[in-house]
Amino acid sequence: MTRTSKILAWSFASLVVLLAVLVLVIAFFDWNRIKPALNAKVSEELHRPFAINGDLAVVWQREPEEGGWRAWLPWPHVVAEDLSLGNPDWSKTPQMATLKRVELRISPLALLARQVAIPRIDLTEPNANLQRLADGRANWTFQFDPKDPDAEPSSWVVDIGAIGFDKGHVTLDDQTLKTRLDLLIDPLGKPIPFSDIVGDKAAKKAQDQGATPQDYAFAFKVNGQYHGQNLTGSGKVGGLLALQDASRPFPLQAQAKIGDTRVELAGTLTDPLNLGALDLRLKLAGNSLANLYPLTGVTLPDSPPYATDGRLIAKLHEPGGALFHYEAFNGKIGDSDIQGDLAYVASQPRPKLSGALVSNQLLFSDLAPLIGADSNAEQKARGGASKQPTGKVLPVEEFRTERWSVMDADVEFTGKRIVHSEQLPFTDLYTHLVLNDGQLSLEPLRFGVAGGRLDAQIRLNGRTRPLEGQAKLTARGFKLKQLFPGFEPMKTSFGELNGDADITGRGNSVAALLGTSNGTLKMLINDGAISRELMELAGLNVGNYVVGKIFGDKEVKINCAAADFDIKTGLATTRLFVFDTENAIIYIDGTANMATEQLDLTVTPESKGWRLISLRSPLYVRGPFAKPAAGVKAVPLMLRGAGMVALGVIAAPAAGLLALVAPSGGEPNQCAPLLEQMKAGKAPVTVKPTR
Repeated sequence: MTRTSKILAWSFASLVVLLAVLVLVIAFFDWNRIKPALNAKVSEELHRPFAINGDLAVVWQREPEEGGWRAWLPWPHVVAEDLSLGNPDWSKTPQMATLKRVELRISPLALLARQVAIPRIDLTEPNANLQRLADGRANWTFQFDPKDPDAEPSSWVVDIGAIGFDKGHVTLDDQTLKTRLDLLIDPLGKPIPFSDIVGDKAAKKAQDQGATPQDYAFAFKVNGQYHGQNLTGSGKVGGLLALQDASRPFPLQAQAKIGDTRVELAGTLTDPLNLGALDLRLKLAGNSLANLYPLTGVTLPDSPPYATDGRLIAKLHEPGGALFHYEAFNGKIGDSDIQGDLAYVASQPRPKLSGALVSNQLLFSDLAPLIGADSNAEQKARGGASKQPTGKVLPVEEFRTERWSVMDADVEFTGKRIVHSEQLPFTDLYTHLVLNDGQLSLEPLRFGVAGGRLDAQIRLNGRTRPLEGQAKLTARGFKLKQLFPGFEPMKTSFGELNGDADITGRGNSVAALLGTSNGTLKMLINDGAISRELMELAGLNVGNYVVGKIFGDKEVKINCAAADFDIKTGLATTRLFVFDTENAIIYIDGTANMATEQLDLTVTPESKGWRLISLRSPLYVRGPFAKPAAGVKAVPLMLRGAGMVALGVIAAPAAGLLALVAPSGGEPNQCAPLLEQMKAGKAPVTVKPTR
C-alpha cells in the first residue's frame, strides 16, 4: 500500500470513528443539560419567561413516511414535559400557557434550507389564558425585538403540518370584544363518525368532493360572555388540526345560546391555520333578527321571534373579502314562513348583504315590528328600546340608524300571499331594499290590495341627524266590494278607491317623521255605500256616530267621496273633503295634527232636493287619534258649499283630484261630474231645508 493510500485510509477511518462518536454522543446525550441555556435563549427571543420544567429528551428514529434513501435518515423526535410560557409585563397574571407534555419530530434535511419542518405536534393537557386589553395589546402577540421594530424578519421558516391535542382548558378575556370565555375540552369515550352527526347525505357529499372529514374525538363546554351577552354552549370537535392537509377537514358540531339567540351548527373547517373555509349546517333562532347585530355585525330589521335552518358556506380569503353564503335556508318569522339565499361579503369600504327572500304565507301582523307598530309586550320580548306610550297611535320606537352605515344591502323580498283580517285586505307584497352608506330605500314597495295595487317609494336618509324621510304612494283600483266583503250593499258595487300621497319629514321614528311632515294626500272613492253597520265593521266608532246622526240607521249610496289634504309641519288641513250621497252633500273641514295626534274636524251636511235631513247643526270630531270624541256644534247649520264657491277655494283641489278619476268595469265614474262642477267654481245644487 502506498503512502498516499495509507493516508486516505486512515483519514476515512478517522472520519468514520468521529461520525460514530458523534452519533453516540447525540444518541446518549443528556439533553436536560441544555435546558437552562435553551430556556434562557427562548425567553430572550420571546421577551417573556419560558421554561421546560420537566424532562427533555431526543430520540432518533427513521421516518417511515419518507421514501427512497431519505427513509434511512433518522429524524430527531423531541419530547418535553411540563412546559410553561409567561405573560408580558403588562399582564396581571404570571402564566399565559402550560403544557404537561409536547411531542414533535423535525426534518433534518429541511434545516439545511433554514426551514423547521414539523409534520406533527402532539400536545398533552394544554392550558392557555388569553388576554387582550382595550388598547389592543394581546398576550398572544409576540414582539421579538422591541428595540428595533424595523429589523429584518428571520430567514428561518417554521412549517407545522398538524396539531394533535389532548384534554385542555382555555380562557379568553378580550376587552375589545367585551368577551370572556371559559372553554373545557375532554376526550370522548369513543370517537364518533362524522356521518353520525351530520347525516349520511352530507358525509357522502364531502367524500365525493375528495375531502374525508375526521371523526369527532373531543367534547367541549364553554361559558361566559360574548359581546357583553351571556353565553353557554357545548359541542364536539376532531382530534387533529390538519394545518396543511385540506383533504382532512376538521369536524365541528356545537349548540350555544348567546343572549336570546340560539345557534346550532354541524360541519367542517378547512385550512384551520388560516381559517380558510367553513361548510356548516346552521340553525339560528331568537326573539328578533335585529338582536343578531351585536353578534355578527350584520344589520337586520326588528322582527317577531324567528327560526331558520340552512347551509352556511364561507370562503374566508377571497380577494374582495371574506364571503359567506347562507344557502337554501327556510324557517319562520313570527307565524310567517321564510326561505331564500343570502350572501355577505366583507368588502371595503363596507361589507354588503345581498340575496332574495320569499314568504309563501305572510301574516301582515309580522311586519309590524319593522316600524315599531307591535304591542308593548311584543316590543319588550324582542328587546325594543322604546315603549309605546298609552294613548299614542303613531309608533315612537326609533330606527337604529347608527347601524345603517355599518354595511350595505341589496335584498329582494316577495310575500306571495298575505294573511290578513277583513279590515286589512292585503293580498301580496314585493319590495326591493337597498341600503347604501346609511341611506335606505324601498323602491318599489308594492302591495296587492282588494284587487288593486298600492305602490310606494320610500327613501330614508340615515346619514342626517335626525333621519330624513320621503314617501310617495299611489293607490289604484282598490275594489270597494273587496275592501268590505262582509257589507252586503257593496257586493254589486263597481266602485273603486284611488289615491296619491307625497310626504317628506324628519325624525327617527314613524311618529317623528309624520309629526314634522310636509306634503299632500289625495283620495277618491266612487259608487259605494255607507251605514252605521259599515262603520262598526271598520271599527270607526266616531264615524258610526256621525253617520247615525246624519242618516240614521239606514244604508246610503255614495256617489263620490273626495279628499285633498295639505300637510305642513305635521298639520294636515282639508283643502277639500266632501261626500256626495243620494241624500246630501257632506263637507268636512278642519285639521289632523300628527305631531300632537289631535283631530279637529267639522262635519256639515247639506240636503239634496226636497228631501229633509233632521240635523240642524254641524257636527264636530275632536280629540286624540286613539279616542276622538264626536258631538253636535251649538251653532246653526250653514250653507258650506255656497261659501266655498264664493271664496273660490274648491276649484284647484277639485282639478287635482280629477286625475284620480278612472272608469271601472266600463261603468261611468260618478266623481267626474261633481269634480267638474267644483273645478268650474260651482257647488252641487242644494236646497236649504225647511225649518
